Amino acid sequence: MFEFAFIWAFILLPLPFIVRMLIPATNEQPKAALHMPALRYSPNQAVSMNNASQRSLFIPALIWLLLITAAARPQWLGEPIALPSEGRDLMLAVDLSGSMDIEDMVLNGSQVNRLTMLKNVLGDFISRRVGDRLGLILFADTAYLQTPLTYDRETVRTMLQEAVIGLVGEKTAIGDAVGLATKRFADKEETNKVLILLTDGQNTAGNLTPEEALTLAEEHDITIYTIGVGADEMQVRSFFGNRSVNPSAELDENLLTELASKTGGQYFRAKDTAGLAQIYQQLDELEPIAKDTIQMRPLTALFYWPLATALLLSVLMALSALFNNVIMKRSKSPDKTASIQGAN
Repeated sequence: MFEFAFIWAFILLPLPFIVRMLIPATNEQPKAALHMPALRYSPNQAVSMNNASQRSLFIPALIWLLLITAAARPQWLGEPIALPSEGRDLMLAVDLSGSMDIEDMVLNGSQVNRLTMLKNVLGDFISRRVGDRLGLILFADTAYLQTPLTYDRETVRTMLQEAVIGLVGEKTAIGDAVGLATKRFADKEETNKVLILLTDGQNTAGNLTPEEALTLAEEHDITIYTIGVGADEMQVRSFFGNRSVNPSAELDENLLTELASKTGGQYFRAKDTAGLAQIYQQLDELEPIAKDTIQMRPLTALFYWPLATALLLSVLMALSALFNNVIMKRSKSPDKTASIQGAN
């Protein structure tokens, strides 16, 4: 919808005409240095002079109209956009330890490692979290913040896709991941603070023990959802043929269950791609997306169009006046060649 922010500015439109009426133009004419014989008066000449005077006022009047229009601040209001009525901060902590390279997952009929499967399913979960602020923590030997809390879901998803195994070591620092998330949540008071931690092992590194990190999370009212990633069984080739092994033998489910239960969260076990997708659907129910109750309309300012047009016309009018002055001076200057011939 098009509208003017200051429609009252058009009251100033007749101001130049009012000033001209209150301050009449002077009738004094400059005295001529050379008196010319009187010419016979022609009505057509008077009409042409009147038309020229009207044409000379058209451009200044148009410039004044454009300036008033710009001062009235024309603007375009877009379609209403719904905004979330409540805030929710959701931090994702993803394990990049060496064990995440184990190929015990199936994605689209192909055998892939755990991190590849996690990227695919978690990426869809990130896209659905409209209205939430998301952050990304990657951890192995230690934990570091890859993406701070942001509404830019596409950036978070891109950063996740670019993560590689071994980027920060080969071990698993679960305590550091929880501690770093707690630190990022510390100054967020009026939000639902949720941490989703995905790992396939046990705490084997880091500066902060899981127990210490749990205490900090409880103090700051952080809800932790833990997800244990890895299949229960896979076939591996050996010298004696294929044999069945448990690739998730090192998964510390007791620790993950404790982290979740003591903070009001829940522990999930993701044994395959379909299982992880179901977990994210449950998380959507446990931590629903904020309802859209507040609306805003994007505003686009348009005042610079009449303002730029007025400036362009002013420049053209000034150049035209300068050009006319140059032509008049050249026409009034004596022809030196004619003077010399006349003398001869």
